[in-house]
Amino acid sequence: GSDLASLKTRAVRDGDDYIVNGQKTWTTMAQHADWIFCLVRTDPNAPKRQAGISFLLIDMKTPGVTVRPIKLIDGGYEVNEVWFEDVRVPAENLVGEENAGWGYAKFLLGNERTGVTRVGASKVRLARAKELAAQTRIGDGTLLEDPLFAARLAELENELVALELTQLRVVAGSADGKPNPASSLLKLRGSELQQAATEILMDVAGPDSLPFEAGDIASPSWAGRSAPTYLNYRKVSIYSGSSEVQRTIIASSILGL
Repeated sequence: GSDLASLKTRAVRDGDDYIVNGQKTWTTMAQHADWIFCLVRTDPNAPKRQAGISFLLIDMKTPGVTVRPIKLIDGGYEVNEVWFEDVRVPAENLVGEENAGWGYAKFLLGNERTGVTRVGASKVRLARAKELAAQTRIGDGTLLEDPLFAARLAELENELVALELTQLRVVAGSADGKPNPASSLLKLRGSELQQAATEILMDVAGPDSLPFEAGDIASPSWAGRSAPTYLNYRKVSIYSGSSEVQRTIIASSILGL
């Protein structure tokens, strides 16, 4: 997903079917899926890497499809490797035109990157951090009254307001159905702020963030979840195109560098 132009999964036409061979890593919730959409290389001799890619719909129950779990650093299981070994897919499952998948993917990724900005979720986390910080005693006052913590929280709140306004402008400017490269700005900054929101909650929890499913050790449940959530959210700057990929898009498509 981070470098679509380099994909190697191939689909070779065989009569009324395509035969698919390859692998996809980090497929979220594949263990529950009935169908998967795949971008596959149908013309390996295309003059540009972005050309020769097609968009196929594949039934997960098709022989040759194998789902292998990937255990995450937080102990959870939500992503997978999906392997395709001589998977026969009806040609009628082709979306749009053959070798035109790059354009469809760019449009979908633009919508996805706008969605995974998750301004609302980050606002909820920051509000929760403020609430909990007001209940956390340090010295003669509370953590929320600490100038350094209060300034850090205020900066994140301001950043989220700016991001929300940018998101509204991008959505309003995407009514023509064309990909908007500004979605990369949303994805990049949204990822950073999601990670910052999980980090500040873990900092509010302090040592109570460490005992997770630790038996009789007394620790508030929200605090015990804060460290696994922080670790899990390292992923957000990778999926839907890594932060490095977003910076490249911003440089070329927005700044014209």
